[in-house]
Amino acid sequence: MQAVEFDQFGDPSVLKLRAVTDPVAGATEVLVQVRAAALNPKDVLLRKGKFGWLSGKRFPMGVGFDFAGVVLAGAMAPGTRVWGMLGGFRGRCVAEQLVARPSELAVMPDRLDFNHAAALPLVGLTALQALRDRAEIREGQRLLINGASGGLGLVAIQIGKLLGAHVTTLSSAANRPLCKRMGADVVLDYRVDEPLSRPSAFDVIFDVFGNRSLAAARTCLKRGGVYVTTVPSRQILSDQISSAWSRRCRAKLIIVKPKPADLEQLAWWVNGGKLKPVLDRILTMADVADGQRFLETKRARGKVVVQIGS
Repeated sequence: MQAVEFDQFGDPSVLKLRAVTDPVAGATEVLVQVRAAALNPKDVLLRKGKFGWLSGKRFPMGVGFDFAGVVLAGAMAPGTRVWGMLGGFRGRCVAEQLVARPSELAVMPDRLDFNHAAALPLVGLTALQALRDRAEIREGQRLLINGASGGLGLVAIQIGKLLGAHVTTLSSAANRPLCKRMGADVVLDYRVDEPLSRPSAFDVIFDVFGNRSLAAARTCLKRGGVYVTTVPSRQILSDQISSAWSRRCRAKLIIVKPKPADLEQLAWWVNGGKLKPVLDRILTMADVADGQRFLETKRARGKVVVQIGS
């Protein structure tokens, strides 16, 4: 089969489309024919070696953590259309086949094609677990999303609204219509507005870009407020420990985990017309290096998806 791999850390030129051995599923695993996979900033950071302490340095490494496809064999019925997200820090979804654990996938929504289905698992699970579990957001609370026009931010807007929050977004003026279309109540231009200077304006800050900090957010967070980020750093780990028992405000890092029940919740929202993935572009397996270069510009308006097969 064909897969995209890399043999060393580096720039996008290290990514290679090559023939590899077909994977074999164990008795408790699922063999999936991949029809589409998404590219994420996590893939870029891993390719650069930023998470080498988590991924290890055993090459070759694959690319991609979320996917949609059809079961070929294993612990689920052949022919079942599934979507999912692989756990850990070694991707392998940009390939014609993959092996997953049952805990990493679920039946995909009937309402979506494979490309749109592949766009949602990682960002949907991240937004849901960040807002519901880490921030414990409640009906009527005020949520600020920093970096709202990318794949994760656009889904976070929708899930924030589904959880009952009043949603303010921070992005470029050009992305205002898109954020409003996804349900944002207030859209701010990061070049003009500085919401972090507004005293006690928000209950929760979801920092998708990871370019803010708890120290910068203290002024605008209400008492008992929560700052959540997706980007691991020494600073957020220190802030998370030091603020754990604070009554003023707390910092939390979201490390997303594959959970079938959460995938089923996302599918229920999708099938009900309440949650919609947004695609920026659809690529082929030969274009993955270009796709990662585009992600590095941080100009994506939605998800970058790799279509695999016809």
